[in-house]
Amino acid sequence: MSVRFGDRKSEKGMTLVELIIVVVIIAMLVAALGLGLRGRFGQAKEKIALIAISEIEGSLDLYMIEVGSYPAESIGLEALIENPGDSANWNGPYMKKMPLDPWQKPYIYSFPSQHGLDFDLCSAGADGDENTEDDICNWK
Repeated sequence: MSVRFGDRKSEKGMTLVELIIVVVIIAMLVAALGLGLRGRFGQAKEKIALIAISEIEGSLDLYMIEVGSYPAESIGLEALIENPGDSANWNGPYMKKMPLDPWQKPYIYSFPSQHGLDFDLCSAGADGDENTEDDICNWK
């Protein structure tokens, strides 16, 4: 009985080259899916910020109806949570707590508005810097 080392076609299994090719293909698929999901997470955070801005706008409008004006910029959005002490008509709290934007930063409130609205309300977006392209605001 002789053993032949040259006849490898009858062996079952994968060669190292085949394994490397399979691993590379799997890595490419995972990378492509990861990039696609990252874009969806960014879009979801933007939608969450828009929803929160809308909720804060509603609370500010209720505050204005009851108090007679929007909170001064120096008082800010905290007037929706605690009575700033300068109005007998304050009937809050208008929100249980002030939400942070999806990037864990406070929303930016400006009164009077610089954009023709009653007030400006923004999230600084993913970069965390104000007045940049990725800001999410009630006037955009």
